[in-house]
Amino acid sequence: MTQPTAPLSGENYFAETYGLTPPHSEVVAALPQLNVGKALDLGCGVGRNTLFLNQHGFDVTAWDHNPQSLARLQDIIAQENLSGIHTEQRDLNNTRFNGGFNFVLSTVVMMFLQPQTIPQLIADMQACTVRDGFNLIVAAMNTDDMPCPADFSFAFRSGELSHYYRNWHIVKYNEHPGQLHRKDENGNRITCRFATLLAQKASY
Repeated sequence: MTQPTAPLSGENYFAETYGLTPPHSEVVAALPQLNVGKALDLGCGVGRNTLFLNQHGFDVTAWDHNPQSLARLQDIIAQENLSGIHTEQRDLNNTRFNGGFNFVLSTVVMMFLQPQTIPQLIADMQACTVRDGFNLIVAAMNTDDMPCPADFSFAFRSGELSHYYRNWHIVKYNEHPGQLHRKDENGNRITCRFATLLAQKASY
């Protein structure tokens, strides 16, 4: 007699149910340190991180420039009868924002933005974060030992991202190699360095 299939649950529920990419590992790793509240997902795509955070009690504002991605996310929201997710089509190259968020995240997005966008975008991320709230950024780098793909419009230099957060409490920062989902002409996933930062807004 076969055993019944266990119901899907946990961090990969939406990935397994809807064929999404699992939530970013840095979002999963950061979760135990976060205060549940309001989150802002910048460049949410089809919602892998948005759905994960909502699953864990966050009220999530999710922005992306791609209407097809947002439509897919809205379909999942409707099918699951979810509340606490607010989607909006936004071009981060032309967006200023404020508010009061406990967690603001941008994973694997900034390399597709214009270089002149980045300083103000990070300033707005910091300004809209409440005291003791967190920012998480994961973005490609361009280094001598691992040049980033030429078609990325922006990439951080070594130490550049951490410098933006010099007045915050930096919980995690590294510049480790990582793989893109994109593959090269030989079918191998492209490798470059990623700047990964989790920082908490100082309480003073």
